[in-house]
Amino acid sequence: MKENKLKVCVVGSGIAGIASAIRLAHKGYDVHVYESNSYPGGKLTNLQLGNYRFDAGPSLFTMPQYVERLFELSDRKTAEYFEYDEVKITCNYFFEDRTFISFPANKERLYAEIEKVLSIDSEPLRKHLEKSEFIYKHTKESFLENSLHLVKNYFSGNLLKTIIAMPKLNIFTTMHKANVQALNHPKLVQIFDRYATYNGSDPYQAPGILNIIPHLEFGIGTFFPIKGMHSITTSLVQLATEVGVKFYYNSKVDEIVENGKTIKGIKVNNEFIPAPIVVCNSDVKPAYKFLLKNTKAKKRTLEQEPSSSAMIFYWGIKKQFDKLDLHNIFFSADYKNEFDTIFNLQSVCDDPTVYIHVSSKYNKEDAPLGCENWFVMVNVPSNTGQDWESIRKRTRENVLTKISRLLGEDISLLIKEEDYLDPRRIEQRTSSFAGALYGASSNDRMAAFFRQSNFSKVKGLYFVGGSVHPGGGIPLCLLSAEIATREIPAI
Repeated sequence: MKENKLKVCVVGSGIAGIASAIRLAHKGYDVHVYESNSYPGGKLTNLQLGNYRFDAGPSLFTMPQYVERLFELSDRKTAEYFEYDEVKITCNYFFEDRTFISFPANKERLYAEIEKVLSIDSEPLRKHLEKSEFIYKHTKESFLENSLHLVKNYFSGNLLKTIIAMPKLNIFTTMHKANVQALNHPKLVQIFDRYATYNGSDPYQAPGILNIIPHLEFGIGTFFPIKGMHSITTSLVQLATEVGVKFYYNSKVDEIVENGKTIKGIKVNNEFIPAPIVVCNSDVKPAYKFLLKNTKAKKRTLEQEPSSSAMIFYWGIKKQFDKLDLHNIFFSADYKNEFDTIFNLQSVCDDPTVYIHVSSKYNKEDAPLGCENWFVMVNVPSNTGQDWESIRKRTRENVLTKISRLLGEDISLLIKEEDYLDPRRIEQRTSSFAGALYGASSNDRMAAFFRQSNFSKVKGLYFVGGSVHPGGGIPLCLLSAEIATREIPAI
């Protein structure tokens, strides 16, 4: 092992920060990760209420190959650290008119379910999923796995393939219009419009290229870690530690020290720590506002519309429900109000669209015997000073009314443990600007180009995480780490 290895500081231990640290350790650097919280993971963390355990943040796990790459890089077997199973049912949908649709991960079973429940031909859905796969195959290498901000990538064959396919990528229409044109039932349109919320966007504004998202579920698969989503964080922290990464918790970075041209290091608790390379896993807007004193972000980056946030209730339920025999459940609002919930708080309060994740369906240790842990989420706007106390109380009441009506039982009487997140708490705990879950929304066809790149004009400064290219969510955060560190030479 080399002595006096070059030091790298990573600001924040979100999943992208941890992945960056692992990759840079393998490149020969002395990697130090500084985290303001007492725990790692950012949004991908854990909550314990009495005898109930909850995944506090993301509940959807797709594209596990990007996690596995980190173990393969380290010559480790993934299964020795982290195990997951493929989910056979992606989601159950409950509609106000009592229609119930189960969405199997197996496409042939899905087509049969659609024909049975909705009494329609499944061929349009088949073609729609084929189109989703087409978009994925023609953008994966040019956009997802590489930077749009490096000139060299514009001369690659991958980009040429994307350009040739551009007329078929739905870039010049909205996601909703593309779904209406392709699908033959309003409930299917409603379900597929919902995929815009996977990156905090509005299907009535976001470009149709976001119809890439369904392929991640139905083409690649949806998975669930045996020990819960939080085990992604714990397993990668274990791996990082084994390859030499050092973690410092309760260590809030006060400043990324630079002179506008070159990185000098960071300040933590008023102590200067010299380092020629800094990887910033902090949300990009707070990073420019509070950490970088001599460098300004591009105006278009700072002015991008924030993504949606969430109101999340964590309920320890003292009963098991046979009707909720799967871990992902979606209680839909009236169709015309469905996506008002993202930006219209009146709809949020009065007619909530509710998503429930029940990890104890997979890991029985997450709840006491005969009980369940409910992660109950409603999409809401990011924080602009709304009266969140009032909003939370009204939303809670109407969520309980809705679920109790559809399940035929007063759920409020079954809540044994309870906590919540709202945009203010999300912002406070994760430093996400305005509590936005995915950084900037994609409500503009140029949003991907306006997003902060993984690189900076300041030599030695790199950006990773959900607020920068290629976007939010576990797979894209891991890819941001891969893209950024790829440009840092090994030593």
